[in-house]
Amino acid sequence: MLSTGLIAIDATILATAVPSIVRELGSYQQFPWLFSVYLLAQAVSVPIYSRFADTLGRKPIILLGIGLFLIGSVLCGFAWSMTALIAFRVMQGLGAGAVAPMSMTIIGDIYTVAERAKVQGYIASVWAVSSVIGPALGGVFAQLDAWRWIFFVNIPLCALAGWMLVRRYREETQTHRHRIDYAGAVLLTVGLTGVILGLLEGGHSWAWLSVPSGLCFGIGMLSLVVFAVVERRATEPIVDFSLFARPLILATTIVSLGVGALMIGVTSFAPAYLEGSLGIAPLLSGLAVAALTLGWPIAAANVGRLYLRIGFRRTALIGLTIATVAAAALAAVSPWPNPVVVAVVAFVLGFGLGWSAAPTLIAAQSSVGWGERGAVTGMNAFARSAGSAVGVAVFGAISNTVIAQGAGPHDPATIVSASFWVFVGAAVVAVLTLVAAVFMPRDSAADQSGRADA
Repeated sequence: MLSTGLIAIDATILATAVPSIVRELGSYQQFPWLFSVYLLAQAVSVPIYSRFADTLGRKPIILLGIGLFLIGSVLCGFAWSMTALIAFRVMQGLGAGAVAPMSMTIIGDIYTVAERAKVQGYIASVWAVSSVIGPALGGVFAQLDAWRWIFFVNIPLCALAGWMLVRRYREETQTHRHRIDYAGAVLLTVGLTGVILGLLEGGHSWAWLSVPSGLCFGIGMLSLVVFAVVERRATEPIVDFSLFARPLILATTIVSLGVGALMIGVTSFAPAYLEGSLGIAPLLSGLAVAALTLGWPIAAANVGRLYLRIGFRRTALIGLTIATVAAAALAAVSPWPNPVVVAVVAFVLGFGLGWSAAPTLIAAQSSVGWGERGAVTGMNAFARSAGSAVGVAVFGAISNTVIAQGAGPHDPATIVSASFWVFVGAAVVAVLTLVAAVFMPRDSAADQSGRADA
């Protein structure tokens, strides 16, 4: 719970202070990089950490992640330029890449499916508290021109989480020797970086139809193609494409991609949308984001009783239907900025996502044994991080293109127009994610539980 709190607070505290950071360190068009590089580092490192966790155990990996997250937070707090801050966010992302999946994997190790329904409520309470504390703290620090404390608050949290794990967590490691796929990690990093660089800088630093744009997308896509070839031949690939032969793993992975993109699309752009269009205080815009991140844990805390009764698939479909309706509503109301309306719609969106993310993860975990659980959980976390990283880049490209054609990032009408198209993109992602959930196998929660116990 303490470790999850690190990631939960970081997921919400930064977005509300983006305008303040931009005013001091860089331009509006650069802010998506603060999220992209963090999520990219997290996405690429998750599968590596998952392999090490199946070899060395969960405890040393999560402690390593907390240490990296702590170092990255301190460096971010002392950043002297936007470039430096972006670079230090990479360090934070590398730490989060260990903390997030290891927390979920440990829960999968020490609790049965039925017990996890109750434990999920405890974890959800962390997100609930963080969803209020994060945006509120971010807004307060922004209004006090003390945005650097957004990162310094992680110091005592990291120390406490690390101390508790060292003192209280005992694991029985089932040792498995693994070969780490470093070539795959490099190719994946280059590929995603090239695509994200092309998306975020195209139409801004250079024209879409230009040599730099062609190089970014060309190198990125070529690297991803080579990555897919290498992974099929690797002894223990960083992304095990053979897992996708299982319909449940394939469907839940795609759902995680969509959930990651949806979450980042709203939490990253909603505060800037409200502050830029209405000129409201960062604290108020932060509360709108808090509504989304509060809806998620409230749903997650109660969803366990539902999926144990009606099954993982039906529960996920209900949640994603709610999220799709909310995403479409957010796009529909965005031409008329109103923080109360945005908060209400965001809450419903978060509720739908919370009602779909937990059952899809637990369904995937429950379909495998200890030796594969780290890899499967890592795949789920990787998909969500990769979806977030690419999602924020796509939404950033949409926003930057509209702004470049308008009156600039300081014009309220232009901000509204850019935000409208970002939210339309989020609605499209929601529909595609719902379609992916339709293809989850029709297995009941009881079937999944029995297979896991076996």
